[in-house]
Amino acid sequence: QVQVVESGGGLVQPGGSLRLSCAASGNIFSINFMGWYRQAPGKEREMVAIIYSGGSSNYADSVKGRFTISRDNAENTVYLQMNSLKVEDTAVYYCMVNQAAKGYWGKGTLVTVSS
Repeated sequence: QVQVVESGGGLVQPGGSLRLSCAASGNIFSINFMGWYRQAPGKEREMVAIIYSGGSSNYADSVKGRFTISRDNAENTVYLQMNSLKVEDTAVYYCMVNQAAKGYWGKGTLVTVSS
């Protein structure tokens, strides 16, 4: 089993920044990719950014140029640097770790962007 724990959420004003962290532990042997997803109230969960073990990454169009995903393979940790935050970025952010074609999810961390 793989455990996934997110941290770093909170309240921030529009235009501000936050950095989310996610650590994976447990029975880790070959992570394919790690990623961030979010779910706003009344909406479906959506992909924000994912990063593969080789370092390549994908972003949702809505966050390109504002968010940056990075990864520490040695520590099985992934980060999401969020800049120029908008009210519409408000959501619960979830980390997902993909290993052996199985996804492991954290419990989520709330990001609220409000003045």
